[in-house]
Amino acid sequence: MPVTTVLIYILSTSRGAPPFWAERTRVNGLLILTYAGLLVAPWTALAAIVRQKEAFARDQKLAFALERSELERQALDARLHLLQAQISPHFLFNTLANVQALVDAGSPHASIVLRSLIAYLRAAVPLLHEPAATIERELQLVRPYLELMQMRMPDRLQYAMNVDPAALEVRCPPITLLTLVENAVRHGIDPSEEGGRIDIDIERLNERCVVRVTDTGVGLHHSANGLGTGLTTLRERLQLIFGDAAQLRLTSAAPSGVAVEVDLPART
Repeated sequence: MPVTTVLIYILSTSRGAPPFWAERTRVNGLLILTYAGLLVAPWTALAAIVRQKEAFARDQKLAFALERSELERQALDARLHLLQAQISPHFLFNTLANVQALVDAGSPHASIVLRSLIAYLRAAVPLLHEPAATIERELQLVRPYLELMQMRMPDRLQYAMNVDPAALEVRCPPITLLTLVENAVRHGIDPSEEGGRIDIDIERLNERCVVRVTDTGVGLHHSANGLGTGLTTLRERLQLIFGDAAQLRLTSAAPSGVAVEVDLPART
């Protein structure tokens, strides 16, 4: 502060002015400035130190939060991989069982279906290891799956699709739609002697996307497994990815059958 005071005097004094000590008023003013600076400077330094410590503590808190978030993300990824590992063999074994039924029945189309199935699995299996798919890619899996199922029971299975083009780019967990359709076939159409119909309705409503699969099969009261492994795992995956922003609802359809609906955010 004394050095600063001297610099202020030199810069504010014109050439030829009386000496510093000859002007009592200027001396008093500069002394007051020096004393004020000496009083204010320690408090200013103290405030700077406190703010520095607060900034350091805030940086540490952010670093800990970032590390915790990364650990939570790794745990979530591990959980998703575990759930996908549960789905992959479930889907594969059921599809192979369908091919086996065609072979056992001596169908002349068994070889054609097997070649189609191999091509289908080559496209489908990599999706199991992706964190997200789209409705459009889901439909690319569901269409050949339903074709295979219809070849297996041509007189007992009919299906229709009503898809909103605006929903094609919406992202969802891999094999979401396939899980719903496979559940309808396994727990609805397959156990019914008369078979039934599967309707797939996909609609985008502003920031939401609703995927609904309805079957006219045996209904809920004949299902001994409740949701089943596929729907239970799908509900867990939706919870892990979207939290409370996504829901899976299972209701009875009229006059018979089951309606399964997935309501999720329309993220693209």
